[in-house]
This record gives sequence, structure tokens and C-alpha cells, in this order.
Amino acid sequence: MLNQADLAAILLSLRLAGLSTLLLLLLGTPLAWWLARTESRWKHVLGAVLTLPMVLPPAVLGFYLLVLMGPHGPIGALTQALGLGLLPFTFSGLVLASMLYSLPFVLQPLQQAFAAIGTAPLEAAATLRATPLDTFVHVVLPLARPGFLSAAVLGFAHTLGEFGVVLMIGGNIPGQTQVVSMAIYNHVEALEYSNAHWLAGGMLGLSFVLLLLLYSRGWNRPT
Repeated sequence: MLNQADLAAILLSLRLAGLSTLLLLLLGTPLAWWLARTESRWKHVLGAVLTLPMVLPPAVLGFYLLVLMGPHGPIGALTQALGLGLLPFTFSGLVLASMLYSLPFVLQPLQQAFAAIGTAPLEAAATLRATPLDTFVHVVLPLARPGFLSAAVLGFAHTLGEFGVVLMIGGNIPGQTQVVSMAIYNHVEALEYSNAHWLAGGMLGLSFVLLLLLYSRGWNRPT
């Protein structure tokens, strides 16, 4: 059965995944729109950089983030200068690391949805004298709705399952940075397989439901 530490890990994981996904949608929307519409020669370079977390081993990403956010890294120097302290082994550090780790899984569905819209709806809106903001809010966003739903589901599910980045940046502090994947690891190390089964089975079931929702609704297909 689940104990208090397990329940705390579950709540922390859900909070981390929810907040990271929300911030990624806010950040990824303008990035995806630019990548889908621009003809800049830097488009492919930026796209490759933003997609790197998809192919990099999580431990590699976590290591470099740890260096950047450490006391001698540029991010660490900035946060200390602002009086925020250091981000490693804090929930804020976990959020930042999770956002970078899951960025491609949010960015790519949004970019594909925006690209699939084409230029015809935008030109029609322009003939009606709609401003760029009105066009984006009332034309682009409704047409790209499946892409946003797909991005939200994939970003949330991917963040829930992270381990390597969490281990490097957050450590394993109960109630602060100990997420479900770390709690499962602790139970396995202690040979507490019953507890590990409860947590792992819950993660498996939730991941399946999210992916089933994604495919049954057709949110994985471009608009």
C-alpha cells in the first residue's frame, strides 16, 4: 500500500507536470508559430537546438543544467545576484529542468498544427481587416486546438515519467523534490516491491489513459 511519502511524491509529480506543461504552452506557442511561419535561415538551427532534449540522454542534460545552475554557472550567478539563491535541489529548479526536458514534446505538435493551417485562413482574415492579434486569437488558435491538446497531453505525460533529469537537478528530498519515479527507485532499492508495484502500476495506467485519449480523439493528427 501507499504511505505518506508516496502520496506526497504523487502530489509533487502532478504539481510539477501541471505547472511545467502550462509554462511550456505559454513559451512554446510563440516559438512554434515563428518556426512554422518564418523563412529565416536560422530556423533549422534553432529547431535542432530546441529538439536536442528529445535525443540527449537525460543524465547529460541534467549534468549540464547542474553546471549552469550551480554556484559557478551563469544561471546560478544570476539567481544569486537576484537574491533567489541556487536552483539545484529545489522545486523551482525541477520546474526549469522539466521545461527544457519536455520542450520538444510540446513544441513539435504546436509547430505541426500551425503549419497545417496554411495561409488561406490568414489571408481571408486580412481581407476582413482583422488585426494580427485578432487573427491569431479567433482564427489560428481554434484551428490549432488539436495541436494544443496533443502538446498538453504529451508534455504532461513526459514530465511525469522523468527520472535522470530529476535525479541530477532535484536529488531525492522527500516532500520537496522526490517525485514518483524517485519513490519507485527507493522502494526497489529497499526491496519493497509491493509499494513499487502500486506506484509503477498507477503511472502505467495513467500514461495509457492519456495516450488513449490522445489517439482516440485524433489529437495526434495535424489540423
